Amino acid sequence: MTLDDALDGLAAQVRDGRRVLVALDFDGVLAPLQDDPAASRALPEAVRSLEDLATVDGVELALVSGRALADLASLAEVPDGTHLVGSHGAEHGLWRLGRLEHVGLDVDPAAAALLEELATALVEAARGSTARVEHKPGSAVLHTRGASSSDAERLTAAALELGDREGVDAIRGKDVVELSVLRRTKGDALADLREELAVDALLYAGDDVTDERAFATLGPADVTVRVGPGETAARFRVEDPLAVAALLERLSRLLTSNG
Repeated sequence: MTLDDALDGLAAQVRDGRRVLVALDFDGVLAPLQDDPAASRALPEAVRSLEDLATVDGVELALVSGRALADLASLAEVPDGTHLVGSHGAEHGLWRLGRLEHVGLDVDPAAAALLEELATALVEAARGSTARVEHKPGSAVLHTRGASSSDAERLTAAALELGDREGVDAIRGKDVVELSVLRRTKGDALADLREELAVDALLYAGDDVTDERAFATLGPADVTVRVGPGETAARFRVEDPLAVAALLERLSRLLTSNG
């Protein structure tokens, strides 16, 4: 089966009255990767297709990102009703009437104390380098994009060593190590959305190690798409965010016209 065949199948299910979730990572999927994360923007073609898909009865939309939820909401140009999942599944909100409705995140005192300790250690390790440490509600994140190769190697090793501690989930991605005190993954978030929205089929596209965790939890009937190179558990692969935009445009066309 080709990806086009799979998209045809999703569209057929919607036309038959079933419900479909279209879920996407943001960076590297909707938005080309940038050295400055604040410069990331979804491709206009993808934004237009999401707006079209949002008008189709039976289609639910979600962005599932490693970004903190507030950061994701500030950058993502999504239609009303889009579910936003941040911090690799730890944060959840809904974009409604042009604003984020945030679902609260509870971190128990012991986990909060551990998180503060991890963040302090990362900041101290990164001092004097061009690496940066991002603070999220449930995790501390080392970003080494733009750092020298020697600094990146040293800091990545230090972060992974911190991640060996009990109660810490270390997630290594592209120029990133995230140390989370919450045992939540993108796969968990997708499972929750599937149940909450009572969808019959699911499409998920991602480009990084954390997305592989999600691919591994999804079923053989789900449409899973790896964006870019690398080993993958996804059923399909596309080259880059431009190809994702084309995928969304095709699905939108199938659902808003005679295909």
